[in-house]
Amino acid sequence: MAPRRAAALRGGGGEQSLRAHLIVTAERLIAERGTAGLTVRAIARAAGVADGVLYNHFADKEELLAHALRARVRAVERGLGELPEPGSGTIEGNLRTYLAHGLDLHRAILPAFAGLLAQPEVLARFADLTRPDDDWRDRLIDYLRAERDLGRLAPQAPVEPAVRMMVGVCHEAILSLLLRRSEDPDAAPVPQDEIDAVVTAVLRGIGR
Repeated sequence: MAPRRAAALRGGGGEQSLRAHLIVTAERLIAERGTAGLTVRAIARAAGVADGVLYNHFADKEELLAHALRARVRAVERGLGELPEPGSGTIEGNLRTYLAHGLDLHRAILPAFAGLLAQPEVLARFADLTRPDDDWRDRLIDYLRAERDLGRLAPQAPVEPAVRMMVGVCHEAILSLLLRRSEDPDAAPVPQDEIDAVVTAVLRGIGR
């Protein structure tokens, strides 16, 4: 017998499948309370279905959480706006935008990932769902390579090390912010002058 449809889906014309409803529900719970201690029962109750319904649509809890985590990342990215295109504006200004975007993205999603450190299977499933050129880091690499091809960067600009430097700055800054907020909930994010300093350092290595 097919599982009873969730109350949220009944009468809705079938616009949303139960599988999609479970992903949306889990993503909302991740946004509200993080991933630590998030159980199948909590997701099922929030979705308005029996606990076992999840297993009619996902192999296990880890698969659902991986899809929900990916949905959470995509939701955060949509709220951060568009990234600059190669050849537009100035490289210095564009790198500031990329770095600020990366910092905001990491600040929003890192708590969810931190809650899954004891569940490496979920992180592995999430990595499997990520397509090439699908995340901020890949887009930054593509952007700098395109700028190099356009001649706006040095011909032999070491793009990959520059990107690793910017990604590392995001990780270090947000981890430090999370630690400070454990003692001071009002701790401020990374100030603009620090973003400017990082961009200046990167451009010294890859600029013309």
